[in-house]
Amino acid sequence: MAGGHLKYRHLNRSSAHRQALLKNLVASLFEHESITTTWPKAKEAQRLAEKLITLGKKNTNASRNSAERYFFKPTELMPKLFGPLRERYLERPGGYTRVLRIEPHKDDQAPSAILELVDGPRDMRFAITAKAMLKERDSDTGLRDYTLRNIRKVTRYRANGEQELEDMADRLARMEISEERRQKGILKRKVYPDRRMQLNPGSKDGDED
Repeated sequence: MAGGHLKYRHLNRSSAHRQALLKNLVASLFEHESITTTWPKAKEAQRLAEKLITLGKKNTNASRNSAERYFFKPTELMPKLFGPLRERYLERPGGYTRVLRIEPHKDDQAPSAILELVDGPRDMRFAITAKAMLKERDSDTGLRDYTLRNIRKVTRYRANGEQELEDMADRLARMEISEERRQKGILKRKVYPDRRMQLNPGSKDGDED
């Protein structure tokens, strides 16, 4: 209908093919915690993932039967959905996933995105916040208001969130130190190469014309 509200993206596929695609994307998301795909696919898969996590939080026979219909391999993913994921998001009212725009990663320059589970081991915003906190904490101005707000956001519903953020900042600091040492080692080898003086076998020391 012209001018009507777009209920969902067709993704240039038939209904059956579209549903199969989204099921595979969500299955990969639940398995790996983060996936990279095109922006339209990420937004549609996000809707399905949010729906399934909501079913997992209900944890009833009806919700289990409904969720099982969306998995090609329910025996592998149902335990995680109704186990660790349910426990992770039990206190969170919504917003279980996040879509982040990235540079196109295909030759056709299609808009790309990362779809990830928030508060998980591959939460990119959590890592970015830890890096910003590490950088600003040693500055003269200290932590910015924007960074403080992000710290509250990424730790609010995360179990031991503040401690995990500190641990990640410490790991990033150690990685930076290791990288600096590595770069200094490369620079030293370039400036002071280890050259061995080799005499020409055909010449003799002390030869005079």
